Amino acid sequence: MAKNKKHGGRVWGGSSSTIFSIMLVMFVFGLLMFIEYHSYRATHEMQERITFKVDLQPETTDSMATALVSKIAQYEYVKNVEYISGDEAAKLFSEVLDDDFVGFLGYNPLTPSLMVNFKSGLLPENEKDIIDQFKAQMEAEPTVADVAYQENVVDELLDSFYKISWFLIIFIVLLLFVCVMLINITIRLAIFTEQQTIKTMRLVGAKTSFIARPFLGRSILYGLIGGLLAVVLLALSAYTFSNQFGINITDRQHWLAYGAMAVGLPLAGIVIAYCSTWISVRQALRNTQ
Repeated sequence: MAKNKKHGGRVWGGSSSTIFSIMLVMFVFGLLMFIEYHSYRATHEMQERITFKVDLQPETTDSMATALVSKIAQYEYVKNVEYISGDEAAKLFSEVLDDDFVGFLGYNPLTPSLMVNFKSGLLPENEKDIIDQFKAQMEAEPTVADVAYQENVVDELLDSFYKISWFLIIFIVLLLFVCVMLINITIRLAIFTEQQTIKTMRLVGAKTSFIARPFLGRSILYGLIGGLLAVVLLALSAYTFSNQFGINITDRQHWLAYGAMAVGLPLAGIVIAYCSTWISVRQALRNTQ
Protein backbone atom coordinates (compact mmCIF):
# COMPACT_ATOMS: atom_id res chain seq x y z
CA MET A 1 0.00 0.00 0.00
CA ALA A 2 2.79 2.39 0.93
CA LYS A 3 4.65 1.45 -2.23
CA ASN A 4 1.61 2.25 -4.38
CA LYS A 5 1.21 5.64 -2.69
CA LYS A 6 4.86 6.42 -3.25
CA HIS A 7 4.62 5.42 -6.91
CA GLY A 8 1.44 7.46 -7.35
CA GLY A 9 3.12 10.52 -5.84
CA ARG A 10 6.14 10.12 -8.17
CA VAL A 11 3.93 9.84 -11.25
CA TRP A 12 1.82 12.84 -10.18
CA GLY A 13 4.96 14.89 -9.61
CA GLY A 14 6.23 14.02 -13.10
CA SER A 15 2.84 14.80 -14.63
CA SER A 16 2.53 18.17 -12.91
CA SER A 17 6.04 19.25 -13.88
CA THR A 18 5.44 18.22 -17.50
CA ILE A 19 2.12 20.07 -17.65
CA PHE A 20 3.65 23.14 -15.99
CA SER A 21 6.52 23.17 -18.50
CA ILE A 22 4.11 22.92 -21.45
CA MET A 23 1.88 25.62 -19.96
CA LEU A 24 4.79 28.00 -19.39
CA VAL A 25 6.23 27.49 -22.85
CA MET A 26 2.84 27.82 -24.57
CA PHE A 27 2.07 30.96 -22.55
CA VAL A 28 5.29 32.69 -23.67
CA PHE A 29 4.69 31.50 -27.24
CA GLY A 30 1.11 32.82 -27.12
CA LEU A 31 2.30 36.12 -25.64
CA LEU A 32 4.67 36.66 -28.56
CA MET A 33 1.91 35.84 -31.03
CA PHE A 34 -0.32 38.29 -29.15
CA ILE A 35 2.30 41.05 -29.50
CA GLU A 36 2.86 40.25 -33.18
CA TYR A 37 -0.87 40.46 -33.87
CA HIS A 38 -1.34 43.82 -32.15
CA SER A 39 1.80 45.33 -33.71
CA TYR A 40 0.43 44.34 -37.11
CA ARG A 41 -2.96 45.87 -36.23
CA ALA A 42 -1.32 49.08 -34.98
CA THR A 43 0.65 49.38 -38.22
CA HIS A 44 -2.51 49.05 -40.27
CA GLU A 45 -4.37 51.62 -38.17
CA MET A 46 -1.51 54.09 -38.61
CA GLN A 47 -1.66 53.50 -42.38
CA GLU A 48 -5.29 54.59 -42.36
CA ARG A 49 -4.41 57.88 -40.66
CA ILE A 50 -1.91 58.93 -43.33
CA THR A 51 -3.60 61.50 -45.56
CA PHE A 52 -2.66 62.11 -49.19
CA LYS A 53 -3.38 65.70 -50.26
CA VAL A 54 -4.24 66.01 -53.93
CA ASP A 55 -4.02 69.68 -54.97
CA LEU A 56 -6.26 70.59 -57.89
CA GLN A 57 -5.79 73.25 -60.52
CA PRO A 58 -7.26 76.67 -59.56
CA GLU A 59 -9.74 76.55 -62.44
CA THR A 60 -11.18 73.19 -61.35
CA THR A 61 -14.95 73.43 -60.89
CA ASP A 62 -17.02 71.62 -58.26
CA SER A 63 -18.48 69.27 -60.88
CA MET A 64 -15.01 68.36 -62.17
CA ALA A 65 -13.80 67.74 -58.62
CA THR A 66 -16.87 65.62 -57.82
CA ALA A 67 -16.23 63.48 -60.90
CA LEU A 68 -12.63 62.93 -59.79
CA VAL A 69 -13.79 62.04 -56.28
CA SER A 70 -16.11 59.35 -57.70
CA LYS A 71 -13.26 57.98 -59.83
CA ILE A 72 -10.76 57.81 -56.93
CA ALA A 73 -13.37 56.20 -54.66
CA GLN A 74 -13.46 53.24 -57.07
CA TYR A 75 -9.81 52.38 -56.39
CA GLU A 76 -9.77 49.18 -54.33
CA TYR A 77 -7.11 50.48 -51.92
CA VAL A 78 -8.87 53.81 -51.17
CA LYS A 79 -11.06 54.04 -48.07
CA ASN A 80 -12.14 57.67 -48.03
CA VAL A 81 -11.99 60.73 -50.33
CA GLU A 82 -12.97 64.20 -49.14
CA TYR A 83 -13.29 67.24 -51.40
CA ILE A 84 -12.35 70.65 -49.98
CA SER A 85 -13.12 73.64 -52.18
CA GLY A 86 -10.97 76.76 -52.21
CA ASP A 87 -13.56 78.66 -50.15
CA GLU A 88 -13.79 75.87 -47.56
CA ALA A 89 -9.99 75.74 -47.33
CA ALA A 90 -9.87 79.51 -46.77
CA LYS A 91 -12.52 79.27 -44.06
CA LEU A 92 -10.64 76.49 -42.23
CA PHE A 93 -7.36 78.35 -42.55
CA SER A 94 -8.94 81.56 -41.20
CA GLU A 95 -10.27 79.65 -38.17
CA VAL A 96 -6.80 78.30 -37.44
CA LEU A 97 -5.17 81.73 -37.80
CA ASP A 98 -8.12 83.50 -36.17
CA ASP A 99 -7.80 86.14 -38.87
CA ASP A 100 -9.49 86.94 -42.20
CA PHE A 101 -6.43 86.65 -44.43
CA VAL A 102 -8.60 86.64 -47.60
CA GLY A 103 -9.92 90.11 -46.76
CA PHE A 104 -6.40 91.26 -46.00
CA LEU A 105 -4.96 89.93 -49.28
CA GLY A 106 -7.97 90.80 -51.36
CA TYR A 107 -8.14 87.34 -52.96
CA ASN A 108 -8.11 83.64 -52.01
CA PRO A 109 -4.71 82.05 -52.74
CA LEU A 110 -5.87 78.54 -51.74
CA THR A 111 -6.83 76.05 -54.43
CA PRO A 112 -9.33 73.17 -54.12
CA SER A 113 -7.96 69.83 -52.98
CA LEU A 114 -8.83 66.22 -52.17
CA MET A 115 -7.95 64.42 -48.95
CA VAL A 116 -7.44 60.70 -49.60
CA ASN A 117 -6.98 57.91 -47.05
CA PHE A 118 -5.99 54.36 -47.91
CA LYS A 119 -7.55 51.26 -46.39
CA SER A 120 -5.95 49.95 -43.19
CA GLY A 121 -5.83 46.42 -44.63
CA LEU A 122 -3.20 47.48 -47.16
CA LEU A 123 -0.15 45.24 -46.79
CA PRO A 124 2.89 47.28 -45.70
CA GLU A 125 5.16 45.48 -48.14
CA ASN A 126 2.90 46.63 -51.03
CA GLU A 127 2.38 50.18 -49.82
CA LYS A 128 5.29 51.74 -51.71
CA ASP A 129 4.05 50.25 -54.98
CA ILE A 130 0.49 51.42 -54.26
CA ILE A 131 1.68 54.96 -53.48
CA ASP A 132 3.69 55.12 -56.71
CA GLN A 133 0.69 53.82 -58.63
CA PHE A 134 -1.62 56.38 -57.00
CA LYS A 135 0.76 59.27 -57.76
CA ALA A 136 1.08 58.17 -61.39
CA GLN A 137 -2.71 57.97 -61.73
CA MET A 138 -3.15 61.44 -60.22
CA GLU A 139 -0.43 63.02 -62.35
CA ALA A 140 -2.25 61.72 -65.43
CA GLU A 141 -5.35 63.71 -64.43
CA PRO A 142 -5.49 67.17 -66.08
CA THR A 143 -7.20 68.74 -63.05
CA VAL A 144 -4.47 67.61 -60.59
CA ALA A 145 -1.62 69.97 -59.81
CA ASP A 146 0.32 68.00 -57.18
CA VAL A 147 0.17 65.07 -54.74
CA ALA A 148 1.66 65.55 -51.28
CA TYR A 149 1.96 63.24 -48.28
CA GLN A 150 4.20 62.70 -45.26
CA GLU A 151 6.81 60.55 -46.96
CA ASN A 152 9.05 60.39 -43.88
CA VAL A 153 6.16 59.02 -41.79
CA VAL A 154 5.45 56.30 -44.37
CA ASP A 155 9.14 55.33 -44.53
CA GLU A 156 9.44 55.21 -40.73
CA LEU A 157 6.24 53.18 -40.50
CA LEU A 158 7.49 50.61 -43.01
CA ASP A 159 10.91 50.46 -41.36
CA SER A 160 9.41 49.96 -37.89
CA PHE A 161 7.03 47.30 -39.19
CA TYR A 162 9.82 45.27 -40.79
CA LYS A 163 12.09 45.57 -37.74
CA ILE A 164 9.39 44.52 -35.28
CA SER A 165 8.07 41.74 -37.51
CA TRP A 166 11.47 40.19 -38.21
CA PHE A 167 12.50 40.46 -34.58
CA LEU A 168 9.35 38.71 -33.41
CA ILE A 169 9.52 36.06 -36.16
CA ILE A 170 13.14 35.21 -35.32
CA PHE A 171 12.37 35.24 -31.60
CA ILE A 172 9.32 33.00 -32.09
CA VAL A 173 11.36 30.49 -34.14
CA LEU A 174 14.09 30.42 -31.48
CA LEU A 175 11.50 30.12 -28.73
CA LEU A 176 9.79 27.28 -30.57
CA PHE A 177 13.11 25.46 -30.76
CA VAL A 178 13.71 26.03 -27.03
CA CYS A 179 10.11 24.93 -26.34
CA VAL A 180 10.62 21.63 -28.11
CA MET A 181 13.94 21.04 -26.34
CA LEU A 182 12.58 21.96 -22.90
CA ILE A 183 9.44 19.84 -23.22
CA ASN A 184 11.49 17.02 -24.72
CA ILE A 185 13.87 17.05 -21.73
CA THR A 186 10.97 17.20 -19.25
CA ILE A 187 9.18 14.27 -20.91
CA ARG A 188 12.41 12.31 -21.25
CA LEU A 189 13.02 12.66 -17.51
CA ALA A 190 9.46 11.52 -16.80
CA ILE A 191 9.91 8.49 -19.10
CA PHE A 192 13.27 7.69 -17.51
CA THR A 193 11.44 6.95 -14.25
CA GLU A 194 9.43 4.34 -16.18
CA GLN A 195 12.46 2.76 -17.85
CA GLN A 196 12.31 -0.34 -15.68
CA THR A 197 8.69 -0.88 -16.73
CA ILE A 198 9.71 -0.44 -20.38
CA LYS A 199 12.49 -3.03 -19.97
CA THR A 200 10.05 -5.51 -18.42
CA MET A 201 7.56 -5.03 -21.25
CA ARG A 202 10.39 -5.38 -23.76
CA LEU A 203 11.50 -8.67 -22.22
CA VAL A 204 8.03 -10.19 -22.50
CA GLY A 205 7.95 -9.35 -26.22
CA ALA A 206 5.79 -6.23 -26.29
CA LYS A 207 5.92 -4.32 -29.57
CA THR A 208 7.15 -0.73 -29.81
CA SER A 209 3.69 0.59 -30.66
CA PHE A 210 2.17 -1.22 -27.65
CA ILE A 211 4.80 0.19 -25.26
CA ALA A 212 4.57 3.71 -26.68
CA ARG A 213 0.75 3.86 -26.71
CA PRO A 214 0.16 4.82 -23.03
CA PHE A 215 3.00 7.36 -23.08
CA LEU A 216 1.66 8.95 -26.27
CA GLY A 217 -1.85 9.00 -24.85
CA ARG A 218 -0.62 10.81 -21.74
CA SER A 219 1.40 13.24 -23.88
CA ILE A 220 -1.77 14.26 -25.74
CA LEU A 221 -3.55 14.81 -22.43
CA TYR A 222 -0.64 16.77 -20.94
CA GLY A 223 -0.25 18.89 -24.08
CA LEU A 224 -3.99 19.67 -24.10
CA ILE A 225 -4.09 20.59 -20.42
CA GLY A 226 -0.90 22.66 -20.65
CA GLY A 227 -2.18 24.50 -23.73
CA LEU A 228 -5.58 25.21 -22.15
CA LEU A 229 -3.94 26.52 -18.97
CA ALA A 230 -1.74 28.77 -21.13
CA VAL A 231 -4.86 30.11 -22.87
CA VAL A 232 -6.47 30.88 -19.50
CA LEU A 233 -3.30 32.57 -18.24
CA LEU A 234 -2.98 34.59 -21.46
CA ALA A 235 -6.64 35.68 -21.29
CA LEU A 236 -6.26 36.79 -17.66
CA SER A 237 -3.08 38.70 -18.54
CA ALA A 238 -4.77 40.47 -21.47
CA TYR A 239 -7.81 41.36 -19.35
CA THR A 240 -5.64 42.68 -16.50
CA PHE A 241 -3.42 44.67 -18.88
CA SER A 242 -6.48 46.16 -20.59
CA ASN A 243 -8.00 47.28 -17.28
CA GLN A 244 -4.78 48.58 -15.75
CA PHE A 245 -3.66 50.69 -18.70
CA GLY A 246 -7.03 51.48 -20.27
CA ILE A 247 -6.02 50.01 -23.65
CA ASN A 248 -8.88 48.36 -25.50
CA ILE A 249 -7.43 45.01 -26.51
CA THR A 250 -10.51 42.97 -25.54
CA ASP A 251 -12.81 44.50 -28.15
CA ARG A 252 -15.01 42.21 -30.24
CA GLN A 253 -13.04 42.98 -33.40
CA HIS A 254 -10.15 40.94 -31.97
CA TRP A 255 -12.20 37.89 -31.00
CA LEU A 256 -11.56 35.97 -34.21
CA ALA A 257 -7.77 36.27 -33.76
CA TYR A 258 -8.06 35.41 -30.07
CA GLY A 259 -10.19 32.40 -30.95
CA ALA A 260 -7.51 31.19 -33.37
CA MET A 261 -4.90 31.55 -30.59
CA ALA A 262 -7.17 29.74 -28.12
CA VAL A 263 -7.42 26.80 -30.53
CA GLY A 264 -3.83 26.97 -31.77
CA LEU A 265 -2.04 26.91 -28.40
CA PRO A 266 -3.57 23.62 -27.17
CA LEU A 267 -2.99 22.07 -30.60
CA ALA A 268 0.63 23.25 -30.56
CA GLY A 269 1.02 21.84 -27.05
CA ILE A 270 -0.37 18.48 -28.17
CA VAL A 271 1.87 18.31 -31.27
CA ILE A 272 5.03 19.28 -29.39
CA ALA A 273 4.31 16.94 -26.46
CA TYR A 274 3.39 14.05 -28.79
CA CYS A 275 6.51 14.42 -30.97
CA SER A 276 8.77 14.84 -27.95
CA THR A 277 7.27 11.77 -26.28
CA TRP A 278 7.63 9.67 -29.42
CA ILE A 279 11.30 10.63 -29.76
CA SER A 280 11.95 9.96 -26.06
CA VAL A 281 10.18 6.60 -26.04
CA ARG A 282 12.12 5.41 -29.10
CA GLN A 283 15.34 6.53 -27.42
CA ALA A 284 14.40 4.67 -24.24
CA LEU A 285 13.57 1.54 -26.25
CA ARG A 286 16.92 1.66 -28.01
CA ASN A 287 18.63 1.86 -24.63
CA THR A 288 16.86 -1.32 -23.50
CA GLN A 289 18.02 -3.39 -26.46
